[in-house]
Amino acid sequence: MNNKLYSITELAEEFDITPRAIRFYETKNLLAPQRAGATRVYNYRDRARLMLVLRGKRLGFSLEDIKEYIDLYDADRSRTEQLAHLMLVGRRRIEELEQQLEDVQTTLRELRAIENEAIDSLREKGIDPEKAVSDIKAKLVAETA
Repeated sequence: MNNKLYSITELAEEFDITPRAIRFYETKNLLAPQRAGATRVYNYRDRARLMLVLRGKRLGFSLEDIKEYIDLYDADRSRTEQLAHLMLVGRRRIEELEQQLEDVQTTLRELRAIENEAIDSLREKGIDPEKAVSDIKAKLVAETA
C-alpha cells in the first residue's frame, strides 16, 4: 500500500482545483483527512476518493450519488452493490443526457427554421441577408463603444 501523504495544496495543484473545493468535499463527507496538528494530511485512499469525486462530477453525477458509490466500497467488499449502483446512476445520467441532446437538436431545428424564414423575408424585400447581419453587427459594436 502506498504510504505517501499529501497536503491540501499538493492535491489541489495535482487535480487543478482549489483547496476550498477540497474542504467543501470534506464538509460533504466525501473526504476525511487525518490531522497533523492543524494541518490536513491526505493519504492514498483520500487521493483515490478525490479522483472518484472529480470524475463523478465531470460525468454529471450528484454529490449524493458519488457519496453513495464511495460509501458502498467500504460496506460491500465484493463491490456487487457498488457496481450495481454505478450502473443505475450511469443509466439515469445517460437518459438525462439523451433527453438534453434531443432538446438541443429540437432547438437547433427551430432556430434554423426561424433563420431561413428571416432570410426568405429579407430576400423578398430585395435585401441581402448577410449584408443586413453585417450592418446590425456594426451598429451594435458602435453602440457599445
